[in-house]
Amino acid sequence: MPPTDELGAAAIDLDELVEVAGLLADAARRQTLAGFRRPMLVEDKGGTEASTIDGSGFDPVTAADRAAEAAMREVLRDRRPDDGVRGEELDDTTGTSGLTWVLDPIDGTRSYIAGMPTWGTLIAISDGTRPFLGIIAQPHVGERFVGIDHPERRQAWLQRQGGRSPLRTRVRSLDEAVLFTTFPEVGTPAERAAFERVRDRVRMTRYGADCYAYALLAAGHVDLVVEAGLKPHDVHALVPIVEAAGGVATAWDGSPGHEGGRLLAAGSADLHRAAMDLLAGVPDRG
Repeated sequence: MPPTDELGAAAIDLDELVEVAGLLADAARRQTLAGFRRPMLVEDKGGTEASTIDGSGFDPVTAADRAAEAAMREVLRDRRPDDGVRGEELDDTTGTSGLTWVLDPIDGTRSYIAGMPTWGTLIAISDGTRPFLGIIAQPHVGERFVGIDHPERRQAWLQRQGGRSPLRTRVRSLDEAVLFTTFPEVGTPAERAAFERVRDRVRMTRYGADCYAYALLAAGHVDLVVEAGLKPHDVHALVPIVEAAGGVATAWDGSPGHEGGRLLAAGSADLHRAAMDLLAGVPDRG
């Protein structure tokens, strides 16, 4: 029986969870690198224009997506059988521990099939209220961005072959900021117009970095990421990494953003407020 705290809830061993998350990243790496920059069959899951982030209706999946998620779930069945699992490609499972793993085997499948190394494997753990541990793993370049945002520990670091280094966002004003988003289209016409209000105020805007944009924000290389049309598995891992590194990641209206939809991530609270003011007033999607 696992140890419990004074309230009777199962105690959380953060070091063990980081270790298991690393094993998941290892398992996914073997599957994703086996197919990367090689001929592959790409299927369309049949998304609708409203359900895809770029509004194209094209929702790709590869054998590597499914194999990587299956490999991660196999590790969890062995190491954390009492935890729930919420993934992109396979059915959700419930657990008894109160913890749920949220998995995106290849975030940025379009980049993956195009040979761009901006995709990543996203691994998060939620306590049922919010995610408190996240990993962005980019196996082709050998980087893992890790964040813990928990009452017991707040820490973010970059792990690569040369060792571990701390992650810290930088502080810049809106007119000095570098802004990223995955797609120029961003979302609905109203969402696009709001994004363009931010775009027109910053120093530079770049496109197409997928989850790697949030990693660069946590590492202090860029300052803002603005996106819309996201799913929970797109977001859960990103929030604790950004916030543990000193940034802010919420929905456009400042509410919790880990369940997807519109996400605004910024390197500082002041920059977040300035961008949020420009994004205000967008109606909810129908």
